[in-house]
Amino acid sequence: MKASNQKIYVSGKNKQEVLNPRLVFILAVATGLAVANLYWAQPLLDTIARVFHSNTTAAGMIITITQIGYAAGLVFLVPLGDLFERKKLIVSIMFLTALSLVIAAITPTLSLFMVASLIIGITSVVAQILVPFAATLAKEHERGKVVGQVMSGLLIGILLARTVAGFISEYAGWRTVFGLAAVLMILQAVILARALPVHKPELKITYWGLLVSIWHLVRSESVIRIRSVYGALVFANFSVLWTSLTFLLAGPYYGFSDAIIGLFGLVGAAGAVSANLSGRWADKGWSNKTTLAFQLINLLAFGLMWFGTGNILPLIVGIILLDAGVQGTHITNQSEIYKVRPDARSRITTAYMATYFFGGAVGSAASAAVYQAHGWTGVTYLGMGFSLLAVLFWLVEQIALKKS
Repeated sequence: MKASNQKIYVSGKNKQEVLNPRLVFILAVATGLAVANLYWAQPLLDTIARVFHSNTTAAGMIITITQIGYAAGLVFLVPLGDLFERKKLIVSIMFLTALSLVIAAITPTLSLFMVASLIIGITSVVAQILVPFAATLAKEHERGKVVGQVMSGLLIGILLARTVAGFISEYAGWRTVFGLAAVLMILQAVILARALPVHKPELKITYWGLLVSIWHLVRSESVIRIRSVYGALVFANFSVLWTSLTFLLAGPYYGFSDAIIGLFGLVGAAGAVSANLSGRWADKGWSNKTTLAFQLINLLAFGLMWFGTGNILPLIVGIILLDAGVQGTHITNQSEIYKVRPDARSRITTAYMATYFFGGAVGSAASAAVYQAHGWTGVTYLGMGFSLLAVLFWLVEQIALKKS
């Protein structure tokens, strides 16, 4: 494989003048809106299940299918950023997202809604194209700062999506949520079409060769494999919680409306704080210890949430702890994998994030099925099981390190 320097063409400007605070803000907003599409449906699952006369297992599959789509997009769409002009690629994908959101808003059947959810998941990976694009446009001495600002948009999108969806559904209906999301995607695509510079990569490799090189990276770098396992397990935990939490909060113990359920998304603010701290701890070389600590926090979180049937305080504390543990592990993982092969960070992102969202899909599917059969108690046991697997994996990793 041979790659030459990438070129950025902007009328009357050079690369150093391209990325200004306004464009950084636009990229942060676009990233947040793109990733929000994965979470609009979460606080609405009970409402959607009732509208389509479905059970919780079938409704929970909406999240599973969306996450499977996202994992597929990470594998097959994100690498295209190394082959095609990124501005056109980003704008085109956003218009496809808008179309799938329109289908979700007007669909008369649950099966068609799931098809739309799959496409929403696939195309929402545009967020993972925007972040490395921002890094490419940034000056070398400010690259970390720029990526951090754009990633803050992603975290805010995750944080606010459930809350906003819950309030809109409460006062304007659940279909309005997806209709407004489609409008936002169209507006964002138009803004990016005007604001982004033209970016022409000159990577001399076929699409198939690009995909194969991802496998070679995973096979040759143990850090990627190890951190991908942690990522899959913690995002499985995250999905176990947020898939079934809606059913618990809307059920007979609480009877909350979509708007109140959506407010629980704000509890995830602890995850943003944890992400910031874990990045600093990783820079100090504490990743090994903090990885174990975050898994134990996740285990404690589900232990507290076991008492959450009819008792709101341990439920809220458990949600705060779990979001902190999941986001802390995620940022620690990224800090470690990006130390490997700086020239291949986009493909490393594909490998890690695809595994990450595969774990989320497994967690959401298992959560919906367990809730249907064993209720909230079964869900908390499932979450503790994933946490224990992560702790056991950490112990195995330590034994392997001592032997090497």
